[in-house]
Amino acid sequence: MRMGRKSPETSVFPGGAAVIPCPALSALDRGAALDPACKHIPSATERLRERFYGGREHPYGTFERLIRQSVTSETLLLDAGCGRRAETLQRLAPYVKTAIGIDLVDFADDVRGSAVQVAKGDLRSIALRDASMDVVVARSVMEHLSDPDAAYAEISRVLKPGGRFIFLTPQLWDYGSVFAKLIPNRLHPFVVRKVEGRDERDTFPVQYKSNTAGAVRRLASRHGFRVETVSHLNQYPCYLMFNPALFLLGTAYELVTSRWQALCALRGWLLIALRKA
Repeated sequence: MRMGRKSPETSVFPGGAAVIPCPALSALDRGAALDPACKHIPSATERLRERFYGGREHPYGTFERLIRQSVTSETLLLDAGCGRRAETLQRLAPYVKTAIGIDLVDFADDVRGSAVQVAKGDLRSIALRDASMDVVVARSVMEHLSDPDAAYAEISRVLKPGGRFIFLTPQLWDYGSVFAKLIPNRLHPFVVRKVEGRDERDTFPVQYKSNTAGAVRRLASRHGFRVETVSHLNQYPCYLMFNPALFLLGTAYELVTSRWQALCALRGWLLIALRKA
């Protein structure tokens, strides 16, 4: 696979879009994936993480590896809900012909100077031409959709026949999702800032309407997709890294749910690959 990236010949945005170069690949592409939110953690917890999870691939890395296996130097790629910094899209840009990101948020200043096209937009009404994309991806986006039918329909519309939709999203019955549903959305920014040190601007209301394998299959069937793969993934307990004892408890949960396939619905993540008919 060629690492060099061509400049797009034409824009698939109806009105065109600003084109902005791609930085060097990060440690995530080399398999040393860490949740970018987990920065403010006790040293004891970090030692425990290294002991139990050192060398294991993070679901973010698994997600990006699957995408790289699905693209070529001629691929037109859309990151649906790319985030303020479009970090995933910037890492994938060297592998494709055109890398496009859309999101409702205002893009960070440091996105300027990257090799991606970005535009502010809603997944319920994507400003792209019909059948214009080869691959659509989304990371930690589907859990926020209040109208997943509209998003699936739009993603199907912009994909070419045979195109793939690959997404990574939290599972509904993982303890992190359960707590997120129990805690009012208005308190999420405060809680996430205290627990993870994440910027409150990167916290959004959750809905969890496309966050079980069954829900994904129903939505896919309604909108012209064939389910290719459904993977149930786990990771180290990032939400509990602020406390070593709680981290050990979360590690025990992860080890048990990873060991027994019957408990796969309790794992942290769903990695889905759909194919448009």
